[in-house]
Amino acid sequence: MQTLILSCNTGAGHNSCAQAVQEAYHSRGEICNITDSLQFISEKASTFISNWHTRIYRHAPRLFDAGYQRAESHEDIFCEGTPIYKLLSSGAERMYQYIRSAGYDNIICTHVFPALALTEMRRQHPCLQLVTSHISTDYTCAPCTADSALDWYFIPSTSLLGEFEQCGLQPQKLIASGIPVRQQFYQRVSQEAGKANAGISPAHQHILMMCGSMGCGPMEEIISYLCPYLTTEQELSVVCGTNDDLRKKLQKRTEKYSQVHVLGTVNNVPQLMQASDLFLTKPGGLSTSEAMAAELPMVLIDAVAGCETHNLNFFLRNGMAVTANTPKAIADTTIKTLNAPVLLSKMRAAMRSQTECTAADKIYEWIYSHAK
Repeated sequence: MQTLILSCNTGAGHNSCAQAVQEAYHSRGEICNITDSLQFISEKASTFISNWHTRIYRHAPRLFDAGYQRAESHEDIFCEGTPIYKLLSSGAERMYQYIRSAGYDNIICTHVFPALALTEMRRQHPCLQLVTSHISTDYTCAPCTADSALDWYFIPSTSLLGEFEQCGLQPQKLIASGIPVRQQFYQRVSQEAGKANAGISPAHQHILMMCGSMGCGPMEEIISYLCPYLTTEQELSVVCGTNDDLRKKLQKRTEKYSQVHVLGTVNNVPQLMQASDLFLTKPGGLSTSEAMAAELPMVLIDAVAGCETHNLNFFLRNGMAVTANTPKAIADTTIKTLNAPVLLSKMRAAMRSQTECTAADKIYEWIYSHAK
C-alpha cells in the first residue's frame, strides 16, 4: 500500500499524530507521506485558517470555546451544501488529482476537515479505489465527524464507543486504537538517568510545564504562585513553544529563581518527560496522550475549554490527572501532588493500563489486515 496522511496545520497535535502513524509505516519499510490538507483549497486559505486558529486559541480562548460549543450544538453547519462544507470541500478535485497521480491507495485523516474533503472527493469519484480512515485526536467525538463517510474511525478509548455511536457513526466502523504518539514516548529509562540526560539533578524533583506548541493559558499567573513554593531540591522547566513574547516575560519574571528553566521551542519533549516527576499542562489531546505513554502524572489546566474540556474529564475520570479552578489553586495542587507518592504511583498505574499496545501500531495492523 502507498499511504497518504492528510493533516491540518491548526495546532501541532494533528501533525504530531500524523508523524506517529508515519513512523509506524516507515518502520515496516512502507511508503507513507504527510501533507497539509488545507493546501488543496489554496495555499493562502491554509495560511489564513491556520494563523487565525493560532491567534484565537492563544489570545481569545473564550471565543474558541464559544465557537466549539456552537459547533457541538449546531452540527448541521457542516452538512453537505452548507457554506462551511463547500469551503472545506472546495479542494476536492485538486485532492483527487494529487492522490491519483501519486498512486496513493490508503488515505488517513488526522483532522475532520480533510475527512469532509475526502468524503466529497469520493462522492465525485466513486470509482477510485481507496481505503480511507480518520483518527480522532481528542477524547471526544468532534463536531461534524459523522458528516464524513470513511471506511474506519480510530478513536481514543473503548469507553468512548457509545459517545461516537451517539454522534451518528456506525459501530462496525469504530476501532478503539488510542491516540498515536511517537515511539520515543514509550521508551523507558530510569528517572535518575532521564534527569541526568536533561541536565536536572537526579536527586531533585522536577516539574515540566507546557501549554501546547503555542504557549497559551494562564502560565504567567501560575508561575507567579508556583515559584515561591519551590524548594532548593525542586526544579521547574517551562516550555513556551512558539510564544516568544511569553518566553521573554517568564525569563524576566523568574530570573531570581535558579531552579526555574524557561525554554522556547524544543525538540526533546520525550526526554524532558523522562526527566520529570509531574507534568503541568493544558489537556490537549496529543500532549496528554504523550504523557500517558510516558506514564507521567499530570496536573491539568483548563486553559482553552472546547474539546479540551472533554480531554480533561477523560483523564480525571480515569485517575490519570488532577486539576483545580484558579492559577493559585493549580500551583497549590501541583506542590501537593508532587509530594504525594501514593497518588503519583496510582496515576502511573492507571496510565500503564491504557497503553498496552501502541496506537500507531494498532492502526497499521488494522488497516493492513482489513485492506486485503
